[in-house]
Amino acid sequence: MWKCCEQHVELAIDMYVDEKQQAPEISTISVDKKEEICDFCEQRAVYIVGN
Repeated sequence: MWKCCEQHVELAIDMYVDEKQQAPEISTISVDKKEEICDFCEQRAVYIVGN
C-alpha cells in the first residue's frame, strides 16, 4: 500500500500491479489527514493505492 500525491499515483498503480498482478483499490485521503506525505516525494499525499 502506498500513499501518493497527484504526480505519483500512476507510479504507485504500476508498482502495485507489477507486485500483485491485479488492479489496486485507489482511495482518497481524508481532509483531516493533511499530514500524510507521499511515499515518493515530499508533497502531501492525496491517494492511497493498494488493497
